[in-house]
Amino acid sequence: MPPHRILVCPDSFKGSLSAVAASAAIANGIRQVYSQAQIQSLPLADGGEGTVEALLMAVGGERRRVEVTGPLGDRVRAQYGLLRAGQIAVVELAQASGLPLVPETQRDPRYTTTYGTGELILEACGSGSEEIWTGIGGSATNDGGAGIGMALGFELLDGGGDSIGWGGGELLRLDRIKTENCSPLLAERRFRVICDVHNPLIGPQGATAIYGPQKGVRPQQIEILDQALAHFAEIVRRDLQVEILNLPGSGAAGGAGGGLVAFLGATLEPGIALISEQLQLRDQIKQADLIITGEGSLDRQSLMGKVISGVIQIATEEHKPVIALAGCIDPAVQPALQDRGIPAFEILSLTSDPRDAMNKAAEYLEILTANALRS
Repeated sequence: MPPHRILVCPDSFKGSLSAVAASAAIANGIRQVYSQAQIQSLPLADGGEGTVEALLMAVGGERRRVEVTGPLGDRVRAQYGLLRAGQIAVVELAQASGLPLVPETQRDPRYTTTYGTGELILEACGSGSEEIWTGIGGSATNDGGAGIGMALGFELLDGGGDSIGWGGGELLRLDRIKTENCSPLLAERRFRVICDVHNPLIGPQGATAIYGPQKGVRPQQIEILDQALAHFAEIVRRDLQVEILNLPGSGAAGGAGGGLVAFLGATLEPGIALISEQLQLRDQIKQADLIITGEGSLDRQSLMGKVISGVIQIATEEHKPVIALAGCIDPAVQPALQDRGIPAFEILSLTSDPRDAMNKAAEYLEILTANALRS
């Protein structure tokens, strides 16, 4: 029997399609095969680019746009969302400090800053929201969230009593952190960090070694930036009495995960779990006959706390069939998908040119969806 109700719940296909655009392409593909099916679109996110958009589309709310400091120190336009009549404010680090805001020739985390994300958090606090959620995927930075702290009023001073500069390279100059001038807007609010990784701050699995290269870190810079983050963690431990060095997730977003814990007492929470609760994902899956999810690159990380893993877990518990779509699939994850009974299809089966796949992602995703359903 053809499925009557199909739930479409992808993450973004980073670099080519937002989760909303991916949902639309998949829905078009479904209509080619099951024209009478009832399609429910529920774009998802796990804290990275598109988190605000996905939440606003699913539960409604208010979008606010502001101008903040970009990762290179220039001014950029960013937005945050207000949910549940303003009780919850959702901030995206990618909006203010994201990698797409830095041209490839200028990517150097020794200098890029999270200061603008701190400004966004302050704006959200000023809205009167009781909870501030900060999604921290997609950063261009490796500053441990020091820029965020500066924007919030923490004074990060060198040995001469002057403020250190922006960027991960400046952390080695840090001598002390003063809290006397922190913004009063931070009081009596709950801060939650939408975080989809468990990396520690430093080391072979830390912020710099794992995520630094994609942000422009050269191999010879990894050790010095790791030393800078370790020094930052020691000053945080001494002056703020918060231990972040070995905290799981502290290495997310170039250490911003640890910085948000240090400066705001934030909790690091799995993004898909937090967002699926707000979007009532389990109820949506229960009502569906078929679930279609996807993301740009389906690899080992996809099955370790990201959107696809969350969807598959709930669908498996509810005994619902799932199809996974991706731009490309790491062959190493195919056995795990097969063990779970998840058929997976990739756009690169339709074109051998990755650039073509990204430029025409919506068109290819529509075709891929129809092919997957026919097969």
